[in-house]
Amino acid sequence: MALEITDATFEEVVLKSDKPVLVDFWAAWCGPCRMVGPIVDEIHNDYEGKAVVGKVDVDANQEFAAKYGVRNIPTVLVFKNGEVVDKQVGVAPKNVYTDKIDAAL
Repeated sequence: MALEITDATFEEVVLKSDKPVLVDFWAAWCGPCRMVGPIVDEIHNDYEGKAVVGKVDVDANQEFAAKYGVRNIPTVLVFKNGEVVDKQVGVAPKNVYTDKIDAAL
């Protein structure tokens, strides 16, 4: 399972990470988000030790979703050294997300 990231842990887990971080902004009621969820969980397992892979529930954690302009979900952001380096809005195949992480490694 991908790491659950909250507003309280976002800075420590994402912005201060020394590895690339893939963050899936999602909500339980969002159908497309439920399609992306298992992909993100797989990527979490595939990149164990190489990258941080987590999810932010936008209903419970709105601060960073607002800060990064997340208007539609699912939105996946890739961070490197605390900065957004890539973005995917909507559902995409697994390789789209892994290519983004690979580019940040």
